[in-house]
Amino acid sequence: MVKKFKEFSAIPGFSLTLGISLMYLCLLVFLPLAALTIKASEIGIDGFIQEVLDARVLTSFKLTFGCSLLAAIINTIFGTIVAWFLVRIRIPLLIKKFLDSIIDLPLALPTAVSGMALTTLYTESGWIGKFLKDTFNMKVAFTPLGIVVAMIFIGIPFVVRTVGPVLSSIEDELEEAALSLGANRWQIFIKIIAPTIFPSVITGFTLAFARALGEYGTVIFIAGNMPMKTEIAALLIYTKLEQFNFVSATAIAMTMLLFSFILLLIINLFQSWVSKRAMGTQGDS
Repeated sequence: MVKKFKEFSAIPGFSLTLGISLMYLCLLVFLPLAALTIKASEIGIDGFIQEVLDARVLTSFKLTFGCSLLAAIINTIFGTIVAWFLVRIRIPLLIKKFLDSIIDLPLALPTAVSGMALTTLYTESGWIGKFLKDTFNMKVAFTPLGIVVAMIFIGIPFVVRTVGPVLSSIEDELEEAALSLGANRWQIFIKIIAPTIFPSVITGFTLAFARALGEYGTVIFIAGNMPMKTEIAALLIYTKLEQFNFVSATAIAMTMLLFSFILLLIINLFQSWVSKRAMGTQGDS
C-alpha cells in the first residue's frame, strides 16, 4: 500500500515531506492536546465529572453549543443566499467588490473591535438596539440573542466563501441542456444545483459552527458575561484561570474539546457520505 501511494504521489521526497508533516502536527496539535489530557487526568474520573456537572458549567455548555448551532444554521441559510446573489446576479463590478469587502470584514477586524461595534449598535441606546426596543420591545445586547448575533457576524464569511466558488464552477451548459429538455427552474435547482453545492454548504456550516464555538473576543463584549445567563464556556475557562483554578479550567476545556471533536467528526462523516452519494448519482445518470 505504501509503495503504491509513493508511486502515484505528486509530492517529491515522500519520506521527507511525511516526516515534516508529522512533526508539524505533533508540535502544534498533538502535544498541546496530550498536555491538556494529562492535566485533566490529575483530578481523576470522579473529580472530572464533579467539575463538569457543576450547574454553572452545564449552563455555559448549553449556551455555547446552542447559540453556536443556531448561528451556524442561520449563517448557512443566508450565507448561501448571499453567495447565490454575488455569483448569479449581474451587478456592477464596483458594487460586487464592495460587497465582497464587507463580507470579508469580520475576518480582518480584531475581535475586540467587532465586539465593541456590535455592542454599540445593539445596546438600548444604539441605532439598531433602540429601534428593536421601541418597535418590538426586544433586547439584544447582554442577552443570549446578542451572543447569537455576534456568532453570526463572525461566521457568515465562511459560508459565503465556501459556497460561492462551487456555484461559479457549475457549467451553464448543464442548465441549458435541462431547459431544452423541458425542465423548469425549480427542477434545475433541485436536480442539478442543489446536489452540487450541498457538500460545500455542509462544509460552510461546519466552519461557521467551529468558529462560533471558539469565539471569545467578539462575544464577551455583547454578552454581558452574567453567570448562569450569558456566560459562555470560553469565558468561564478564562475566569477559572484568573482564579488560579487550573484543574477546573482544564476539565472544562477538555470537555469542550471532546464534544467539539465528536460533533465535527459526525458532520464530516455526513459530508463525506453526501459527497459519495452525489458522485454515485451523477455516475448513474
